[in-house]
Amino acid sequence: MTTSPPPPGGDSPPPPDVDVVLPCLNEADALPWVLARIPAGWRAVVVDNGSTDGSADVARALGAHVVREERRGFGAACHAGLLAATADVVCFCDCDASLDPGQLVPFVDEVRSGGADLVLGRRRPRSRGAWPAHARAGNLALSLLLRRRTGLRLHDLGPLRAARREPLLGLGLTDRRSGYPLQMVVRAADAGWHITEHDVPYLPRTGTSKVTGTWRGTWQAVRDMSRVLNEPPVVRT
Repeated sequence: MTTSPPPPGGDSPPPPDVDVVLPCLNEADALPWVLARIPAGWRAVVVDNGSTDGSADVARALGAHVVREERRGFGAACHAGLLAATADVVCFCDCDASLDPGQLVPFVDEVRSGGADLVLGRRRPRSRGAWPAHARAGNLALSLLLRRRTGLRLHDLGPLRAARREPLLGLGLTDRRSGYPLQMVVRAADAGWHITEHDVPYLPRTGTSKVTGTWRGTWQAVRDMSRVLNEPPVVRT
């Protein structure tokens, strides 16, 4: 994992209020829209996971902190961003313009106030094509399996979320593929975290999804996540 060097000369920038981890694979067209919606005082941590379209250069030009993660995988990119984060509260958001990172403000407020340990966004499509039928079916199946495994009555396992950095690192997340978001929720539930869910608008993404763009990709993700659900609870001493 590599990161952008600090700016030459001058005083060091103030520490960010919140870090927003944005896993990125060929999202140059979506980055301007996403980064323009990062709240003031927050830092965008764009994790380039092997882009070939100049995404990293676009992100740097727009003021984002860029991390390069050589190992391919959504979980690998997310975890590299978590390790690179320095703020007390860390958020996660897709980098494809399907979700507005500005929607994370009340999530962060809830975490800081102690109202929740982990806040998740329940995606609400704003158009028919925003969330394909196969992706919805996979999400529903996983939500039901999650309820059976943990008792949590969640409706979505979407990428928009917020929590404190140190407790997240303490979960010891190991999945580096599509199971990473689910493993975060499962291990948080096993650790007794208070988890809440709030509706967020879900927009048509820019480009084609690397995970849910096809039935094959969706069910591969479901298989990855099913493996996570079959893991025994982690016993911490």
